[in-house]
Amino acid sequence: MMTLEETGRRAREAEPVIRVLSTEEKNRVLHKAADNLRKYSEKILSANALDMENGRAKGMSEGLLDRLYLTQDRVESMAQGLEALEKLEDPVGEVTGMKKRPNGLLIGQKRVPLGVVGIIYEARPNVTADAFGLCFKTGNVVILKGGSDAIHSNQAIVEALQTSLEEEGLPKSALTLIGDTSRETTQAFMKMNRYVDVLIPRGGAGLIRTVVENSTIPVIETGTGNCHIYVDESADLQMATDIILNAKTQRVGVCNACESLVIHEKVKDRLLPGLARALKEKHVEIRADEQALPLMEGAVPATEEDWGKEYLDYILSVKTVSDISEAIAHINRYNTKHSEAIITENYANAQRFLEEIDAAAVYVNASTRFTDGYEFGYGAEIGISTQKLHARGPMGLLALTTTKYIIYGNGQIRN
Repeated sequence: MMTLEETGRRAREAEPVIRVLSTEEKNRVLHKAADNLRKYSEKILSANALDMENGRAKGMSEGLLDRLYLTQDRVESMAQGLEALEKLEDPVGEVTGMKKRPNGLLIGQKRVPLGVVGIIYEARPNVTADAFGLCFKTGNVVILKGGSDAIHSNQAIVEALQTSLEEEGLPKSALTLIGDTSRETTQAFMKMNRYVDVLIPRGGAGLIRTVVENSTIPVIETGTGNCHIYVDESADLQMATDIILNAKTQRVGVCNACESLVIHEKVKDRLLPGLARALKEKHVEIRADEQALPLMEGAVPATEEDWGKEYLDYILSVKTVSDISEAIAHINRYNTKHSEAIITENYANAQRFLEEIDAAAVYVNASTRFTDGYEFGYGAEIGISTQKLHARGPMGLLALTTTKYIIYGNGQIRN
């Protein structure tokens, strides 16, 4: 197993090679990588079965097990994600804003790779393929530090991807998975600013906070998802039910799942009893406030902690409000600035919600589950950024680039 120092050195040595690849060269590797994921699928699924067995033995929640679980369809989805990236426009090399100064200098900006990208993530083996594809398409080298829960899956996926690099005559150190999953190695990785240009954490609140507080490498903060759906007094209640069920139960272990329902008091009597029955069929535990509690059979009282909780599980909190102002105030107080939705037929309320909610993605009459790089047309995503510098929301190709100034002259000197 390579030391961290050697991993960083080899990644830095590969960076100039990957940085200057043409779009055609990058697309060939992505195409081959998709093929190799399919070719290695049995090995990947066998490795994942071992991780799942270990996860169940450790008592992992159903939500986290769902994040970890791979099927043939999910491997195929990873391969299709790489093929989708192959078809997307390459942002590297784009020249923007070229202007001529009075002294004759032409000054513009050119889009370039970030360099060496480090990613620390938890039990999401699909991130391994997505991260490689996005970084490679943008001319970046990537060092991955996955969690112990998915180590066998990640190793099998990386083997398939590195084979693709080698088959095209490129250094396999353009993609490295750190094999040591210990906390000490994670802490040391966060200090590798000599080799790594940017660090992106993907996982729960504890992981993200640890990286932000301890890294000497610049961090792009991806966020946890305490996502809300607000049902306004003018909402189509069948639409609201369909959206809530989708956002809560389609996949519970993801950051864009709905964790909290906020409902206008004027529609609670008509919506909540039927919604509670539908949620019960999906095995969702309901934690409700005093007004909602008697309307939702089987619900338990919510606590203050529930309003700010990302459950990643079959649990939903329910808060009743008297108007849209109270809804917006509640959501902005407890949200994680990820994804929020309003269900309404009132145009003014929809526009106010879009304007006043502080989040990376704000929806009108749609499920929060669409906050996703693939759904936004990016092919995949490196994460959902909830910060406000450099990138916000699903981070596709553009977010993995920066710019440099390029200046053309014809002999100018400064007086």
